[in-house]
Amino acid sequence: MKISVKLLLLYLGLFAALLLAFAVFIYAYSAKNRKNQYYSHLKREAITKANLLFDAKVPPQVLQLIYKSAPNALFEEEVAIYDTSFNLLYHDAVQIDKVKESRKMIDQIIQQKEITFEQGSLQIVGLVYQHHHQTYILTAAANDNYGLMRLNELKYALMISFIIIISLTVIAGHYFVSRALKPVKEIVNKVGQITATNLHNRIQVSNEKDEIGELANTFNHMLDRLEQSFDSQKSFVSNISHELRTPLAAIVGELQLALIKERSIAQYQEVIALSLNDAQRLVRLSNGLLDLAKASYDQNTIGMKTLRADELLMDARDSVLKINNHYRVEVEFASEIDRDEDITVKGNEYLLKVAFINLMENACKFSKNHQCAITINFNANMLILSFKDTGIGIPKKDIEHIFEPFYRGHNKDFSAGNGIGLSLSKKIIALHQGNITLQSEVNVGTIFQIEIPHL
Repeated sequence: MKISVKLLLLYLGLFAALLLAFAVFIYAYSAKNRKNQYYSHLKREAITKANLLFDAKVPPQVLQLIYKSAPNALFEEEVAIYDTSFNLLYHDAVQIDKVKESRKMIDQIIQQKEITFEQGSLQIVGLVYQHHHQTYILTAAANDNYGLMRLNELKYALMISFIIIISLTVIAGHYFVSRALKPVKEIVNKVGQITATNLHNRIQVSNEKDEIGELANTFNHMLDRLEQSFDSQKSFVSNISHELRTPLAAIVGELQLALIKERSIAQYQEVIALSLNDAQRLVRLSNGLLDLAKASYDQNTIGMKTLRADELLMDARDSVLKINNHYRVEVEFASEIDRDEDITVKGNEYLLKVAFINLMENACKFSKNHQCAITINFNANMLILSFKDTGIGIPKKDIEHIFEPFYRGHNKDFSAGNGIGLSLSKKIIALHQGNITLQSEVNVGTIFQIEIPHL
């Protein structure tokens, strides 16, 4: 069931229930009010005839004649007067006797002073009447024909009004629901037209402050992320293809040349060395890609534990020096450590070690003296690590792209690489809720600063 139908049914059901409750209340209130008013009318009629009988001394025969002469005598108020001993003193029509009074009824009236009840379609009132220190019992009964007719008219009027109002509500509700959901339909149609080939399209937002505008903005932000992801994927595939093609082509070419004719042992060794160098380049690239994939995982899926930054840095330093024995890495503290918690972080040991190795190798690789100076500092909330080199520096035009995967600036001619290290380090630091910044000056050096929150 569509939302428009659900909203219409919900709105219609709620409105119909409220309207029905209102109509029932009006009808019930009117019925009760009619009944009470007619009881009062019967009471007044009974007292009037008693006054005519006792005060005006109108003969009973005259009162009975008036009753019988009425055009609607069948529905006329029938009055009876008794004394407290259940002796009938007056009756409008003894032969009809609508009430059929009994001694028990008279006693009940004397006890309660006044009673009202219904007998079929009749309304009956009984009351005690005082006249010259004498007590009499009056009863009056009749059908409220006019009142019931008006009440019945009210009932039909309410029913017809209910049907008309509900019909108009369905029409108006359908119109307003359709109009309210029209922007949603437009969003659905627009989103349905967006494919991988036109991710640049966006949903027009007419009012950013309402819920529809928020929905449209959410879709647009999602499309921004998807477009960025697709562009990154295209760039990633293009760069990977290029990085893989070059060493593979070199290996294939070198091996093909070696097979053309017999060569000396020294020449074969040279070909093997060149092929091995290209193969190692492929290994480094594949390892970097695997680490880049790991750094893209959700934080909740990666094992975290308490780690000391100085121990991690020393392990990373050993790994760097083992592969490149001509590199130099110095680690020092900016201030004394009073507590272990000052240099402790919660993180993934393998990933943080990869990030530190990349920054160390990057500093040593682009420094003429192949040296990296690391400073450990901290404050109440953060661990602060600085990786400093005295290398060729990074031009300003390259700084804004330096953390993009496979991006290499003017330094690509200075040293070999694949452009993964810095982007991988940034992802790893971000995965640990940290931040990495840099300061660089051409031909002076570069400082990468990492801030990672404590436990």
